[in-house]
Amino acid sequence: MAIKLFIPGPTIVSEDILKELSLPMISHRSKQASEIQKRISDNMQKVLFTENRILLSTSSGSGLMEGAIRSCTAKRAAVFSIGAFGDKWFKMAKTNGVPADKFSSVMGEPTTPEMVDQALSTGKYDLVTVTHNETSSGIQNPVEEIAEVMKKYPDVVWCVDAVSSAAGSKIETDKLGIDVLITSTQKALALPPGMAICAMSRKAYDRTAEVEHRGLYFDLRTIWDFIDKKNYQYTSTPCLSIMYALDKQLQHIVNEEGVENRFARHQQMAEFTRAWANEYFRVYPNPKYLSRTLTVIDSHPKGSDQMISIPELNKALAERGMQIGNGYGDLKDKTFRIAHMGELTMDHMKEVTSAIVDILKLK
Repeated sequence: MAIKLFIPGPTIVSEDILKELSLPMISHRSKQASEIQKRISDNMQKVLFTENRILLSTSSGSGLMEGAIRSCTAKRAAVFSIGAFGDKWFKMAKTNGVPADKFSSVMGEPTTPEMVDQALSTGKYDLVTVTHNETSSGIQNPVEEIAEVMKKYPDVVWCVDAVSSAAGSKIETDKLGIDVLITSTQKALALPPGMAICAMSRKAYDRTAEVEHRGLYFDLRTIWDFIDKKNYQYTSTPCLSIMYALDKQLQHIVNEEGVENRFARHQQMAEFTRAWANEYFRVYPNPKYLSRTLTVIDSHPKGSDQMISIPELNKALAERGMQIGNGYGDLKDKTFRIAHMGELTMDHMKEVTSAIVDILKLK
């Protein structure tokens, strides 16, 4: 029995997209490969509301996160963290020898515009990283407000981790002034894991010329230049199967479901799940900054001092063909996570929440 995944990735992949993975291999230096990557780029620009260059990487989103902070930091990076994945970006900087400082919010709270302004006003930093959507805490950062601060610092490169939100939450990349926006295939894009994607501005590209040790595989300048040199081809051998699936899925999002309709569906699922969570438990993070692609929920049912057992709940859900996520990091067992991203629908959300109520005998 196939398990319906309500975890923060990987997500359910539709049957027609799975079929794309079995298509025959082609030369990654062929005209056909160029056409596929060009089509992916054009449609990804529509999903991300950008005219910036689209870069692909056969890796998880972490690959391009590491590439961005290494390729685009000439002086010092300011890393803003609201949980495990902001902390990871800081670790990437330190292990690559990139000078960086971390600015952490209290768990369950956002990065504020005031925090960014205070850091950048020192003049110490030429790059900022912000997590758009943090799956460990369930926060979606106020990037629209942060964008107003970034306008005061036009020479600072702004990198945003949208791994778990792009294609599920509207991000107007160019309007916000984001220089490097990163996502990957296994979240709201509803594809198997295996490929990362970023939209990169000319400003970020120009910055890379000031950085001597950018690495090789994740050097964003090399990937950009290769697209120009080889007419929309990839620096190394890409995962062609994922490219087939990504091409098909983006055509579905843009031409069939419609980008705005997709965002509206995600918003509807988010609102339903939050309301359900607050009826029986409590939504964990600050309610003013809630993720649109997953909900993090306190493990104490209303009126009880005892936490539910997430492993036992998942064992019972598995018998019904479903799985939710335990809390992450310091929030493991203290919270549980229900994703509402990708190809999930309102019927799916009603099914899993009703099952939890029945299993736990909630009132």
